[in-house]
Amino acid sequence: MPARRESFVQTLRAQWLGQQMRQLREQRGITLKQAAEFLERDFSSIARWERAEWPFRRGVVVSLLDLYGEHDGRERNRFIQLAEDAWRTDRWDDDYDELVDASFIDFPWLESRAERIYSWDAFLVPGLMQTPAYAEAVIRNAEGEGATEFSVGKWLQLRIDRQRVLTRDPAVRVAAIIDEAVLRRPVGGTAVMRGQLHHLGDLIGKPNIDIRVLPSRVGLHAGLDGSFVLFGMPKPYPEVAYAETLGGRRFMESPTSKRYALAYDRLRGVALGRREAAELIAEIKEGLP
Repeated sequence: MPARRESFVQTLRAQWLGQQMRQLREQRGITLKQAAEFLERDFSSIARWERAEWPFRRGVVVSLLDLYGEHDGRERNRFIQLAEDAWRTDRWDDDYDELVDASFIDFPWLESRAERIYSWDAFLVPGLMQTPAYAEAVIRNAEGEGATEFSVGKWLQLRIDRQRVLTRDPAVRVAAIIDEAVLRRPVGGTAVMRGQLHHLGDLIGKPNIDIRVLPSRVGLHAGLDGSFVLFGMPKPYPEVAYAETLGGRRFMESPTSKRYALAYDRLRGVALGRREAAELIAEIKEGLP
């Protein structure tokens, strides 16, 4: 078995926790020196925690909340939960440690906590909406010649596990704008595509899922730079945009995320509505050989 990660990777969770702990300390008029003396630590340790150079431990957060006079149960639980999350990657850590890298671990965390997940998908069906057969074909292509049955199986199970978010309670609002070319791209063969299109047809009727299609007749549009995802997070967390390229993964907060939100709105303005999208998906499925 691979060794469990003990080193810390700076994540959005750790950054948000550090920012909020600093804001709370400053609001209560407490200096770094005073907080350090209370904890019997060097004041530079508090500064490093607040800058997310190292994440707050749960016990430290509890002690500082006491010092800062934060006694509201809901707020205390939120800070404590975030401190616990900053140190773990949920089930991804235990089950997928040999696969996922540091740049990935924020993505499933955002999916599992978001109130809204909006995506523009220019090349493939969004991961949350892929059938196992379609997902396997995509994974095998991404893994290339070095793919093993073990790694393909693990990545496939990871994708299926992530799809649980679609049926969680309370429901998350999921909206996807899919390029028409994606629906016509023969991923995995005819049978795989028929099953995938049928699955999209089923999903489009669910109350928390909105699927739209950008028709091929649209020329220049706001999504020409590639696919992206927008995570609408519960307060006090900011909206986060995510984009993936050959150069790596990027997580972006405001003001950069606003550019993606505006692009999404523009794409939605020229995309087919739900009914027209459902009709096109059915038409493409029926036209398969």
